Amino acid sequence: MIKRMMALLLALALTMLLAAPAAVAEDMSSEGYYYVYTDNGKALNVRETPGGKVVGNLKYGSRIYCYYKDGGNGWALIDYSYDMPGVGYGTYACYVSSRFLRKSKPPARTSASASAAAQRPASADTVLELNQEFKSAKKVTPYAVTVRPTRVSGWVNMHWAPSTDSEILATYKANDSLVVIQTLDNWYQVEDQATGNVGFISKESVQQ
Repeated sequence: MIKRMMALLLALALTMLLAAPAAVAEDMSSEGYYYVYTDNGKALNVRETPGGKVVGNLKYGSRIYCYYKDGGNGWALIDYSYDMPGVGYGTYACYVSSRFLRKSKPPARTSASASAAAQRPASADTVLELNQEFKSAKKVTPYAVTVRPTRVSGWVNMHWAPSTDSEILATYKANDSLVVIQTLDNWYQVEDQATGNVGFISKESVQQ
């Protein structure tokens, strides 16, 4: 119990440093149990710190205890049990993306429906558009851009290919910084230097 409380206090202190001054206004009323509800039915990464090292994952539909949800920085502080190097197995305070947590239990996803969604063939038009985007790619001297969400959700997705139908690699909020390494007709190929993620993001969702 002492080990768990110490880990929680350290995590809370780190959160205040990373999210200040937003952490001052945390809505602690969000504390309670939540369910993992990913759009594609895949597991949700659990991280040691916000945007930091991945220490495990939670399956779609998993029920977890959350100390606070979002609070302005896009992360949720949760209880997670794993074997921490140098400390041992226990339940520690960790982080997940808050956008994938729901209060109500999500509908069950059968393996058949999940695999069908993943293997759904792209239309001829989609393939043609994707090929055209790839052919338009031009290397550039890397430069930074700032995320500017155009959707009400306030999030921008990084995709593995220049298409909204492709897998989402990561999500970013307003004012996050990415580095452009190639330009396409409608997309940028970008690198997240904090995580090493490389993918594609819509041009209309960022600005220099």
